[in-house]
Amino acid sequence: MVKFILGEKGSGKTKWLIDNANRDMKEGNGNIAFIDVDHNHIFSLSHNVRLINAMEFNILNIESFYGFLCGVIGMDYDLEKIYVDSIYKVIDLTIENLEKLLKDLTEISEKFGTDFFINVDYTMDDMPDNLKEHCIEIEVKSEV
Repeated sequence: MVKFILGEKGSGKTKWLIDNANRDMKEGNGNIAFIDVDHNHIFSLSHNVRLINAMEFNILNIESFYGFLCGVIGMDYDLEKIYVDSIYKVIDLTIENLEKLLKDLTEISEKFGTDFFINVDYTMDDMPDNLKEHCIEIEVKSEV
């Protein structure tokens, strides 16, 4: 399964990723990886979740990102889920690139049983119909 996590800036996409990675680490049977562009969330994640700083691996475009994800899976066949935060800050995640990534990661997901949750800088209104079923939108909660 591949899901794109959508929402406006400040909507809580990163918090959603962290909370779900931590919950899945407790409840799941496999390993969990959290890929980010820095180490800022090291203390927010369970110590059992593998935090990987993507900036250390020279990811320049969608192809190198895909290869990187394949390498992560290749090193750990027990990897149940991969959470990716803020990769859109370092590579161009156009709608066309998201469509390609969805196709490629779906094949890998089915082959190895690894689910992907990728934070992207879009809202549901930005997404074409063919991608909407692969999206979860996080909405800003208004304070009462």
